[in-house]
Amino acid sequence: MIDADFWTGKRVFLTGHTGFKGSWLTLWLHMAGAEVRGYSLKPPTSPSLFDLAGLDQVTDTVLGDVRDGERLKEAMTAFNPDIVIHMAAQPLVRESYLDPAGTYSINVMGTVNLFEAVRGCSRCRAVVNVTTDKCYDNREWHYGYRENDTLGGYDPYSSSKACSELVTNAYRSSFFHPDRFSSHGVAIATARAGNVIGGGDWAKDRLVPDCIEALMNDRVIRIRNPHAIRPWQHVLEPLSGYLLLARRLYKSGTAFGGAWNFGPDDRDARPVEWIARRLIEKWGGHAAYRIDEGDHPHEAHYLKLDCSKAKAELGWRPRWQLGQALDRIVEWYKGFEEKRPARELCIQQIERFRADS
Repeated sequence: MIDADFWTGKRVFLTGHTGFKGSWLTLWLHMAGAEVRGYSLKPPTSPSLFDLAGLDQVTDTVLGDVRDGERLKEAMTAFNPDIVIHMAAQPLVRESYLDPAGTYSINVMGTVNLFEAVRGCSRCRAVVNVTTDKCYDNREWHYGYRENDTLGGYDPYSSSKACSELVTNAYRSSFFHPDRFSSHGVAIATARAGNVIGGGDWAKDRLVPDCIEALMNDRVIRIRNPHAIRPWQHVLEPLSGYLLLARRLYKSGTAFGGAWNFGPDDRDARPVEWIARRLIEKWGGHAAYRIDEGDHPHEAHYLKLDCSKAKAELGWRPRWQLGQALDRIVEWYKGFEEKRPARELCIQQIERFRADS
């Protein structure tokens, strides 16, 4: 699935590389032979996967905010990348209720600043803007959302990501139109994935990190919205989609532009409570959970994606079922408890994922 011959020597500009998903992608790109310049704020959590895995040693890091358009443009044009992958974001629904203005500023104007920077690059041929499954106008349907379904968003986070999709489309139409590809040479796509889980995540208000922290410290797990159903998937699943999409954009141009869903099979859309129970079983011991009955901001009850387009046109498909993903997560954190190096744990799982592909 991941063509090392293609990635060797490719210059990749990656925003948000110090975050959870960004750290995994930074390491995978390094393993594939790419030259990576990361642009991001300092790691958002302590501990962080970026620091524990020593990823500052494998990437050229520029500390900066995507809201600082001049600094972003300077960092990108000086590097002059072949491929841009935009992952920098305010990624949490609950945080968006606390800081809606900041969420819109990062997720919307950050996208504008990114494309303004791309306009100044002479060799960039592919841009992947990573948004979210929550960009859809969620009507609690029992079938998956497709790429041509209506965008929306109940909460500021979801709405801001729908706006990021609209910004991307506007820049594609106005400055990187497919009909003028021969003059500008840039192909653009958005990637929508949901509820990504994996080792090395310490973000607050996310189910798996909250569960793992409780399990590692012998505390009762507290869960909210126990019946909410999400399309859970291991972090390597969508990352493999982003890499495949970027390669297709680079090699084939606008034929692979537009929006793409990367989600699990339908059977892996499970309730929050189901995930908590399975993690407890796999961790072992005498862990328990309880429902947090507090007053919580609105979050969607049911959401899943239709990934038929990615399967048919990109040849992408999910590799690890949810039970396997949870096994890998428990293995990662158990290994971390045993003082195994974080980078070694990640490399082992990337290599296992590639072998299963």
